[in-house]
Amino acid sequence: MTITQGPVGHRDSRLLRSLTAAALACAGLLIAAPAFAQLEIKLGHVGEPGSLFQQSADEYAKRANAKLAGKAKVVTFGSSQLGGDKELLQKLKLGTVDMALPSTVMSSEVDLFGIFEMPYIVKDRAHMGRIEKEIFWTKLEPAAEKKGLKVLAVWENGIRHITNSKRPIKVPADLKGIKLRVPEGVWRVKMFQAYGANPSPMKFSELFTALQTGVMDGEENPFTQIYSAKLQEVQKYLSLSGHVYTPAYLTVGTTHWNTLPADVRKILDDTAKETQAFVYETAAKDDTALLDKLKQAGMQVNEVDKEAFVAASKPIYEEFGKEVPGAKELIDRATALRQ
Repeated sequence: MTITQGPVGHRDSRLLRSLTAAALACAGLLIAAPAFAQLEIKLGHVGEPGSLFQQSADEYAKRANAKLAGKAKVVTFGSSQLGGDKELLQKLKLGTVDMALPSTVMSSEVDLFGIFEMPYIVKDRAHMGRIEKEIFWTKLEPAAEKKGLKVLAVWENGIRHITNSKRPIKVPADLKGIKLRVPEGVWRVKMFQAYGANPSPMKFSELFTALQTGVMDGEENPFTQIYSAKLQEVQKYLSLSGHVYTPAYLTVGTTHWNTLPADVRKILDDTAKETQAFVYETAAKDDTALLDKLKQAGMQVNEVDKEAFVAASKPIYEEFGKEVPGAKELIDRATALRQ
C-alpha cells in the first residue's frame, strides 16, 4: 500500500515558517549569550563568618557592585573556600582567582613585607596610616608588583594576642615548650622560637581541629579571628600580648588584572581604597566588643609584661635588618614615624 503525502497547506506552511524562525532566533541567542555574560570577580579569603575579613570583603563587594551597575559583579568566598593563603596567592598569579585578602603570608612572597612581622613596630592605626603613606606605597607595593601581585588597598587583620590551653603567658619564658600554631610566614616562626615556644606554620582552616585534638597547644591571632573561628571553645587562656599589628592587603594578580576593562579596574581600585575607612572603624569597635565576648565565653584574660617581650624581640630586628636588603632603612623610618 502506498501512502501519498499531499501538498502542505497554507496554514501548515505558515506554521513551518514560524517554527523555523523561532529555532533560528534561539540559535542566535545561544551564539550571542557569552558576549552578554556578566563578568564575575572572585574574591577569596580565609576569614570565617563574622570575622573582620568577611565584613570587609562583603562591604567592598556591596559598594563595588553598586558602582559597576551590571558591568561586572564581585562575589566573595570566605572560610578558605577557594584555598588557604598560599594557594590563593598562587591562584592570583594563575588568574583562576581575581582577588584575595592575604596578611602575614605576603612576607613569604616579598621579603620586605616582613617589616610588619617585627614585634611592636606598629604603635596604633594612626601610626600605620603614616607607614602606609611613606613606606608601603613607595617601597612595598612596587616590590609586590615585581612578584606578579598588585595591592589595591591596605585593610586590616588586626592586633594579635596569644591564646593557649596550658597556662597564662605573662613573659616570654612562659611560652617554653608551648606548641604554637603560626601563619605561613618565616618571621613569625623566628619570633616565637626566640620567645621559647615551639611554633609551626599551619593553615587557618586547620587550626580549630589542631587545638581541639591537642596537636597544637595554642595560637596567636586578633580577637576577630579568635572569636569568629570559635577558638574560645578550645582555648582557656588569652594573654593580651599585642605583639604584632597585621595589615591585610586587597590583592590581585597583575597579569589577569590587566585583562579587565579599564573602567572596571578603576571602580575596583577606587572602591578598595575607599573601603579602608569602614574596615578601620569596624576593627576599632571589635577591639572592645569582642574582648568582652571572649571573657563572657569563659576565657581567662591576663596582661603581659610587654617590656620583657620587646627586649626578647631585639634579635629578630637584627636578623631581619641583616638578611633582607633595605630592611634596616624601613625599620628606622617606621620607628621615626611613631608619635
